[in-house]
Amino acid sequence: MFHSYSIFYSLFYILIIPFSSYKYSPIMVEKVPSPPGKLKIAEAMRSLLEDRTFESITIAEIAKAAGVTEGLIYKYFKDRRDLLHYVLKEHYELFLVQIDRDLQGIDGALNKLRKLVWSSIERYATHRVFARIILLEVRNSEEYFQSEAYALVKQFNRIIIGIINEGIESGEIRANLPPASIRDAIFGTIEHSCLNRVIFNEPVSTSEIARIVTDLIFNGIKR
Repeated sequence: MFHSYSIFYSLFYILIIPFSSYKYSPIMVEKVPSPPGKLKIAEAMRSLLEDRTFESITIAEIAKAAGVTEGLIYKYFKDRRDLLHYVLKEHYELFLVQIDRDLQGIDGALNKLRKLVWSSIERYATHRVFARIILLEVRNSEEYFQSEAYALVKQFNRIIIGIINEGIESGEIRANLPPASIRDAIFGTIEHSCLNRVIFNEPVSTSEIARIVTDLIFNGIKR
């Protein structure tokens, strides 16, 4: 499992379109209301993932938990993995709205990165299913990289790269470090720091991890 995780952990960051021209700007997430049955199915999957791995969950169990027929599941989703990607997409839509709100009124690229680090850790700490899906369940499938969920992941990455480019232009961040490498260092550290939360359900101290990550990384990237 961890071998696959390492491979697709790298792919997660590599398969992003070029970064150099990005600057941070407020984001827009269009939310189209979903049918009640589809929402019940997604909620059932979220509930089952609290204590189960994706591979151990069957369509029959999802249907029973949602109180729907298996046929209704296949009406909305082509298979279990399509449903998994939908659940992740729903999480990411909410997360991107939160990030946009959290960054409003913050001046300075390092301050924005500090807030983004805190918000990301807090999301992993308080939404274990989201953390489980993104860290363990989806990166071992090529289908994920063509999904709507991954499109939102790329949108999040554009926000990060935009803030880093803003810091380089303002003189806060060293210009001799590739923005993508700075991003990898920040979020690689965050994800590894939160793995015990995902695997063993151990508590996460958001403020403490955020302090360690920012102290560790910012001391290396500040001019």
